[in-house]
Amino acid sequence: MSTRTPLATDALPSRWQTVATAVALLTAIVSGLLIAFAWPSVRSSVHDVPIAVAGPTTAVAQIRTALDQRLPGGFEITEVADTAAAEQLVRDRQVYGAIDFSSGTPQVILASAASTAIAQTLQTMATGLGQTEKLRAPVAVHDLAALPADDPRGAGLAAGALPLVMGGLLSAVLLTRLVRGTARRVTGALAFAATGGLAVAAILQFWLGSLSGSYPANAGAVALSIAATSLTVLGLESLLGYAGIGIGAVVMMLIGNPFSGTATAPEMLPGWSGDLGQLLPPGAGGRLLRSTAFFDGRGATHAVAVLVAWVTLGAVLCLIGGLRARRTADAAAGHRTIRTSPADITSALLGS
Repeated sequence: MSTRTPLATDALPSRWQTVATAVALLTAIVSGLLIAFAWPSVRSSVHDVPIAVAGPTTAVAQIRTALDQRLPGGFEITEVADTAAAEQLVRDRQVYGAIDFSSGTPQVILASAASTAIAQTLQTMATGLGQTEKLRAPVAVHDLAALPADDPRGAGLAAGALPLVMGGLLSAVLLTRLVRGTARRVTGALAFAATGGLAVAAILQFWLGSLSGSYPANAGAVALSIAATSLTVLGLESLLGYAGIGIGAVVMMLIGNPFSGTATAPEMLPGWSGDLGQLLPPGAGGRLLRSTAFFDGRGATHAVAVLVAWVTLGAVLCLIGGLRARRTADAAAGHRTIRTSPADITSALLGS
């Protein structure tokens, strides 16, 4: 009767140092996750939010004073002459809203589809301004870009940001595992971006009722966002292996998603995080989708440029990785040929 000889790995447990390292690593990971997702929400506040103020010089000065007293540093004010100019800035997504005293009847102009959080802040400001002694008058609220009636809080658009990031990451992982060849992987990523864009936009627009506007434009916005994430992660993997997937996941999931400002607005995130988020695919994709769904594509130039830049970067990385892999394979084949050639010659000589 034979007995199985225990392997060294079976007989010897891990060292306590290894256990301590694993615990420390897990603690760091969970702490990083908490900071990435909780810090932007907890420290969210109104600062440097662009708005317009229309009206006589004295009224504009009074508005500036009132806003500085209520929310110091909260707004970046652009002065305009009349209601039409203020509304144009809102529709072009250059400002989130406007306070208008140019027509004699005070009103607040806003676009709740641009940011429900800032729209609520402006509505609160309107109520407060109407109760001041100098501006004692009811202040009307005019919403130029309201959210759909089926989703008046914009919950679907905010909740859809994370699945888009995860979809891009998962597509890169699956294509890496299942598909060989750089060209085939890139083609698969672009094909998934197209079908994923059509599917996600259809769910948000026709089932959940969270989007308005042109369905093809919305699908294109989603597809471009998925492609930017997927191709970038594929490119990193082609150069760095599985470490590239990890780097891509950290950049897109732990930095890009919480700093995107999709649920609130980039200007409400703490410090520089909102500006950084707009330079990454999740933030740029969220802004682009709002523009196509509620503003006829206005204000989307920067977002499109950012996403196209990430798509281009991912494609270039994939190309570099593919060329490097081909050179490595060719070099290995040549080395094998050089090693076997002398043996073949010797055998032939001996045979003769």
